[in-house]
Amino acid sequence: MKIADTSNTLLFIPGCETPEQLGINKTASNILYTQIAGFSNNYWELRRCRPKLKKLKKLLMENPYEGPDSENERSSTKSKYTTEELLEQVQASEEEIMDQLKVLKACQIEGCWRILDFDYEMKLLNHVTQLIYTESWPFSKVPLSICLQELGPLEPKEMIEHILVSYGKRYIDEGETYFEMNEEKICRATAQMLLQNAVKFSLAEFQEVWQQSVPEGMTTRQDQLKGLALVDKSSRPETISFLNVEDLPEDNQERFNSLFAIREKWTEADIAPYIQDLCSEKQTIGTLLTKYARSSVQNGLKVYNSRRPVS
Repeated sequence: MKIADTSNTLLFIPGCETPEQLGINKTASNILYTQIAGFSNNYWELRRCRPKLKKLKKLLMENPYEGPDSENERSSTKSKYTTEELLEQVQASEEEIMDQLKVLKACQIEGCWRILDFDYEMKLLNHVTQLIYTESWPFSKVPLSICLQELGPLEPKEMIEHILVSYGKRYIDEGETYFEMNEEKICRATAQMLLQNAVKFSLAEFQEVWQQSVPEGMTTRQDQLKGLALVDKSSRPETISFLNVEDLPEDNQERFNSLFAIREKWTEADIAPYIQDLCSEKQTIGTLLTKYARSSVQNGLKVYNSRRPVS
């Protein structure tokens, strides 16, 4: 809510009726004498704002789910949140929160929303991809029933189905439920596993290890890393480092401060994946860069740096 000024004086009149409320039966010639209780030159205006969804991940990461047999799960007294509790604490609509929970690959366990611990998530995904390889299934047709039957003794069936939902698309064929696995999601998750514990990686070496680490039949591409990893083409050899857009501040100015602290000058292609989520109906990547950055030409290439000193 924002306070908006008006050049017209707004008068407060007890029992005031609008023309619509007066109705057609009352004649327009009637003059009513009434007392003015007060006046104002501004009013509250509702403006659509970007949902504050970073807090959602922060709350759920207080107690990530490490599997039913983990020691933390048996003894943990950390917070767990229901849908109602998340609605109370996160400044966003229910639809926006539910959409973000899907993005975060969260699931409901005993009525509370949980994010899977990344190592446990990769363990589940590895179980599924190994089964696909063993059974020689195409990635476009992975049967749910056999997955649950084969992997049920290893992990809860709910978790196996959840990982299929997170990394695939469900469809029905001749009454049977199948999943088409998403190559980009699996390749990104594998890249995150390789990069998140390393400061920097030789790009050529990383690309080789990355391709060897994904399931056979899948192809890695650098465009799968947008918003997840940053390539430094100025270093020799070229390097790559982990930088997840989900870990950056939500506020516009703070986001740009963080990015310019990481790298002094950015091309639009490099910075775009890290500010795309800040865009709105009236703000494009171009308008954000105009407001928060200064452009210049370096070696024939347009680059952007901070408008203010970066500490």
